[in-house]
Amino acid sequence: MTSPDDSSAPRPPENTPDKGYAERCYRSAAGIGGGVLLLLIGAWLGGDAIVRGAGRTPWLTLAALLCGVPLVIAFTLRPAVWAGEDALRVRNPFRTITLPWASVAGVRAGYSSEVLAGGAKYQLWAIPVSLRQRKSAARRQARAASEDVTGTVSVGVSGFTRAPADQAIDDLRELAERNASRPGAQGEPEVRWAFELIVPSVVGLVLLVVLFAVA
Repeated sequence: MTSPDDSSAPRPPENTPDKGYAERCYRSAAGIGGGVLLLLIGAWLGGDAIVRGAGRTPWLTLAALLCGVPLVIAFTLRPAVWAGEDALRVRNPFRTITLPWASVAGVRAGYSSEVLAGGAKYQLWAIPVSLRQRKSAARRQARAASEDVTGTVSVGVSGFTRAPADQAIDDLRELAERNASRPGAQGEPEVRWAFELIVPSVVGLVLLVVLFAVA
């Protein structure tokens, strides 16, 4: 028999590629939505051209889809950042970078989100910086400060008055400082190229060039 406390035991997070990065996941909802929309439009227009097109049109369409679909996936659906106890995993359009926390020298957000590690700089495509959200957060912060007569309002809404990207960078910076000394967080950055997206896109581009050249 199981004890009554079993139902309240914490469960491991799901929908992450590796248990080592199961703590937090950052993705751009706008990027995912835009990518799905572009893929639907491409499937609609491309399917119509393949079915109804004449001459070389179907072949040109197939080559264009072979070249374009991987690019859409790479820049919209693929970017993600997983932060675990031992490492930060950054999945950018064409690379996946695994950064043990001990190798992370800094995390910052200027006009883009970046992590410095191993003497190199890596962009965080999954955490886009929005100047509009920053301005909106600054206005909320100024409004909260003007209404704060007791000195407690600004503390209570500090998270609400931060832009999402800046808050995410603060969280990652805190994780880097907290976990850098862990035994499992030691090591050097590792980079893996996404050849499963690069190769089809290059093949599609070559086919497009060949088809236009023999016209």
